[in-house]
Amino acid sequence: MVHAQVQEARCAGSRDLHLTNGKIMTMDRQNTVVSEVIIQNGRFTAVGRNGETRTSPCTRAINLRGRTVTPGLIDNHNHIVLLGIRPGHDTRLETAGSIKDVQTAIAARAKSVPAGEFITAMGGWNQVQFAEKRLPTSAELDAAAPNHPVIVYQAFTGPAAVNTRAKAFFTSKGVAVNDTGTIAANAPSVAALNALRAIQTFEDQKRGTVDAMAYAASVGLTTNVDMGAFLPPGMADIQDSFTFDGLATADPFRMYDAFQALHQQGKMTTRLRIFFLSMDTRPDVPMLKQRMYNIFPGLGDDMLKVSGIGEFASQWPLFGPATMPANYETALQLIAKQGWAFQQHSLSPVEDQLTASTFEKVNAVTPIRDLRWSIAHAPRIDQATLNRFKSLGAAIAVHPFGYLAGAAGAGPPLRMILDSGIHAGAGSDSAQISTLNPWLIIYYMVTGKNSSGVLINDKQQVTRAEALRLYTVENGWFLREESQLGSIEVGKLGDLIALSDDYFDSAKVPDEAIKKLKSVLTVVDGKVVYDDLR
Repeated sequence: MVHAQVQEARCAGSRDLHLTNGKIMTMDRQNTVVSEVIIQNGRFTAVGRNGETRTSPCTRAINLRGRTVTPGLIDNHNHIVLLGIRPGHDTRLETAGSIKDVQTAIAARAKSVPAGEFITAMGGWNQVQFAEKRLPTSAELDAAAPNHPVIVYQAFTGPAAVNTRAKAFFTSKGVAVNDTGTIAANAPSVAALNALRAIQTFEDQKRGTVDAMAYAASVGLTTNVDMGAFLPPGMADIQDSFTFDGLATADPFRMYDAFQALHQQGKMTTRLRIFFLSMDTRPDVPMLKQRMYNIFPGLGDDMLKVSGIGEFASQWPLFGPATMPANYETALQLIAKQGWAFQQHSLSPVEDQLTASTFEKVNAVTPIRDLRWSIAHAPRIDQATLNRFKSLGAAIAVHPFGYLAGAAGAGPPLRMILDSGIHAGAGSDSAQISTLNPWLIIYYMVTGKNSSGVLINDKQQVTRAEALRLYTVENGWFLREESQLGSIEVGKLGDLIALSDDYFDSAKVPDEAIKKLKSVLTVVDGKVVYDDLR
């Protein structure tokens, strides 16, 4: 007994695993499939019979019991930092198909939340995904969690719905709530959000960040690429930057504090890659300059690292500019000169073309081919504009957020993008308007169907293997980490997931069942961070 305790203490923090008896899809160039892998000190040292098979005394053996295993998934564009620092005890409603499902999720969450504390579900869902096509009522939320105040809040600025306990809190703060428990969109919902922010502590933010990482690990996300936040109105020291208040808003100087604190304590369970968002309105782009002159790309370690600029580098109207923002080229010339990776938000053909023109102007001064520049979202990009980006060595980061509430033509034109040969990778753009759960995004890419099962992206579907590659091996490129992340190969970082069912077998997992997939074993850096393997 004493020997076992000594050995356990000696091996605390071990990053050594030997996984056997699996169907391990390496996603290397040959699409090699093996049955076992060895991870030592957080990196793959043997994949099948290839590599160094010696193991340390602290190596943990895991029998995968025939499970299908893939590399850990990489989301190349989300807002997990915002998700982590939101007030309350978050409840993901991404897979809810009805009000009853909402009640079930909230009731399950209530079991682990102290009585009287807020249960929240902010962003990452849309009422059109529910069979009833409406918000839950206060009575329905009361039935789910009678001992907790509850708020469910849609998209950037509401609307929101609350139960009786939450209504009492918000009305005391001057927020109008109607008889059925609805808070109107825009100013009223934002006021409710800010009332909760006002009572939130830093410990709350750390807890929420732990929860966000735990959820990511449970669905197989091992690396999150965060794309920043809008700046809050009235904030000091932001030098006339564009501001916006809502779910996508945070203090740019303090928003990473919770992740940084957890990193220092060794409590990060998924990797974070940071892109800094700037929305300067001044011609000399002062906020962008200060960011780049006081930090350098690649600063950090394998768990937390600064990787680029995006998804904005200067003022950019939320619904797209009709003409080029006056300081946009200045910003991009500076980013290229300093050698940073960059990703630009774009929702329309006009934005795609403005971005392509600016990339071309910058490229004439500072070649961008090796800088890892990309355009994000691009739901309606056309072939001609796509070819312009390809000729520059730029890439497309696709984010099929049309899954939740999209109508016909929601895009992106995935089949066209892949057939063009341009470099592409996938992400979610969660967690305001989109789901963080990658299997819902993958379902959309494979079927072209939204959350209601309606076909909205026909003739742009991709294969299951293509969709998974977009979420794994193709995403290292955006981070200059293709030699480190995205596939199971000797020398790469030891991240993998074992799936709840065989994604590659359509007989076992029909298309509709893709939405129900999750991880049953998530390994990050050679450590088991989620374990539901039975």
